[in-house]
Amino acid sequence: MVQKAERVTAPQITGRNAAGRQGRPVGNVTRGTTNPNRMRRLDRWLTGPQAWRLRSAADPLVVDLGYGATPATAVELYERLSAVRSDVRVCGIEIEPERVRAALPLQRPGLNFLVGGFELPVPGHPVLVRAFNVLRQYEEADVAGIWRLVQDRLSADGLFIDGTCDEIGRRVTWVALDRSRPLSLSVSVRFGSFELPSEVAERLPKALIHRNVPGEPVHALMQAMDRAWLESAPLASFGNRQRWQAMCQALRDAGWPVQDGPARWRLGELTVGWEAVAPLA
Repeated sequence: MVQKAERVTAPQITGRNAAGRQGRPVGNVTRGTTNPNRMRRLDRWLTGPQAWRLRSAADPLVVDLGYGATPATAVELYERLSAVRSDVRVCGIEIEPERVRAALPLQRPGLNFLVGGFELPVPGHPVLVRAFNVLRQYEEADVAGIWRLVQDRLSADGLFIDGTCDEIGRRVTWVALDRSRPLSLSVSVRFGSFELPSEVAERLPKALIHRNVPGEPVHALMQAMDRAWLESAPLASFGNRQRWQAMCQALRDAGWPVQDGPARWRLGELTVGWEAVAPLA
């Protein structure tokens, strides 16, 4: 039975401990909606600026947490990461046993599927954990505890990605966290899929989506993006890539902690330091 936006009442998500590794999986069954190629924008970031994490990992273990009703995106993740590191091991984890049973025929060396939840029932410490369109189906009050539970399982240079996207991956956002703290918020959009950049706000991760209101930092970022986009309108005749790059540069010039550079911006991508968008207490 699918549970939508329910509290996770298991005590192990309330603190930094590994209790969830024993007993029933931690989490609720989610809707499981997915589509092939839906995660391509995030995967492009993982194989780009973050590829060093996988290349330098002593154990190239990656987890696709809550891959959904079909394993297509887990298979795609394995294929894309294999180009970075041929001995990568991707484990798709789902809390619904039937979804795992359906995925088993696709197992191969380097790709397997397990029943589990946020406790991550895998040996060792993953270098990458991707949870996309998962936490948005939980209550905001549970996000911090879920983050801590997954962060505690990461390797020393590991990264946890909590993200959200639309049905076919045209509007995508994600928060990246290491073992100790959130690092950044990324936005990635398909040119032509929006009139104003702030339209991506409907796909913000759970930790931020309810904070897109006046007075909150993430709302200020959305408004700043719109202003810079509109002010860059004269560049529209040269294409949306040039206009988006100008928007990103304007944000950086205005003091926003914009990361990366034109090579990423031209993809419709923008990453800012978490300190600029962290929710107010």
